[in-house]
Amino acid sequence: MVVVKAKAKLKSKLKPKVEKTPFEIKEEKALKKEKEEKRKKDFGAIKDPKEREKRAEELMEKGRIRGFVTHNEILKKFPNVEENVIFLDRLYSLFEENGVDILEGADLLKMGSDDGEGGLLGKKTKLSSDSVQMYLREIGRIPLITAVQEKELAKKIEKGDEEARKQLARANLRLVVSIAKRYITRTANLTILDLIQEGNLGLFKAVEKFDWRRGFKFSTYATWWVRQAITRALADQARTIRIPVHMVESISKYHQISRRLTQDLGREPLAEEVASEMGIDVEKVRHMQKIAQDTVSLEAPVGDDEEDSTLGEFIEDEQTLSPDQQVQRGILKDHVKQILVDLTPREQKILEMRFGLDDSMTHTLEEVGKEFGVTRERIRQIEAKALEKIRQHKGLKKLEGY
Repeated sequence: MVVVKAKAKLKSKLKPKVEKTPFEIKEEKALKKEKEEKRKKDFGAIKDPKEREKRAEELMEKGRIRGFVTHNEILKKFPNVEENVIFLDRLYSLFEENGVDILEGADLLKMGSDDGEGGLLGKKTKLSSDSVQMYLREIGRIPLITAVQEKELAKKIEKGDEEARKQLARANLRLVVSIAKRYITRTANLTILDLIQEGNLGLFKAVEKFDWRRGFKFSTYATWWVRQAITRALADQARTIRIPVHMVESISKYHQISRRLTQDLGREPLAEEVASEMGIDVEKVRHMQKIAQDTVSLEAPVGDDEEDSTLGEFIEDEQTLSPDQQVQRGILKDHVKQILVDLTPREQKILEMRFGLDDSMTHTLEEVGKEFGVTRERIRQIEAKALEKIRQHKGLKKLEGY
């Protein structure tokens, strides 16, 4: 009787188990997955706050020494930083407060040759091109959207609404223009319209990846993608000969050290001095000097005269023989023919084919063997016999001066 009462008392204390519906279970799993993904992406998938601060301080220290850091260096320290724009903005503000510039890969080759503005255009930039003005008028007619509308459009995009995707992109076309204007003077190969077009591609990428749940504005998020698209286009198309991103950073370091040594030494530093300062081989420095050069057109005008002289007219053609070289080669050819006369026709033909005496085209033993219908070994034997005859020829002394 006592046991039964105890069981009844225990049972009364237990809470009834609530069964969850399949929908609630699915929603709970989705929320759990979303929190996990957010945790992984925060601060470039770096979990430890101390590690984040340490990496940020390392970047800041490098920036204080050089005066700048690159986007590539930021991505190395924080791989998925574009997924957390709040942290990215905080990082940018930190750099700005400490006077550290954030440069693109294409900026580094221009360092030292800009006008102090980093190659960026000021607010008074005039876009005089008719096509640009037409484009600006066209996007000026598109109404701006509020933060609430932005959120609603993002929700529709998640459901696959194509019209909402277009509306969000069109409403932010002005943002692309404002960013693209800063890069006008970086290269002559890309016009302002080219830069805008590249920026628009980045904008479309931002529309696809924008997550309204994170709480920041779309323009803040899209700025990163637009800048990335434009700078990537500059890296790929700004130069006639493309330089890899890792080499751009090395060349930037070379230019900085070279300028510093020039100030310290009062002259242009030698490649060996720069290599010692950079801690790399001299050959690598010479390689950087070679690939960092700009291309020049052979049709570029030279001088102020009225004859319209071009650069190509002053460059020596090293492949064309000079008159005296042509005369010497003609005499040498005559002397060789006098020696070959004493050989059999077959030996003459084999030597002509092997050494290109007739048409300047050399042939392999196998090719000559096919011509005569014999093996390559037989051709080698005939060639060796013919060369031995030439070595014993009395006219061989005439060839010693060539």
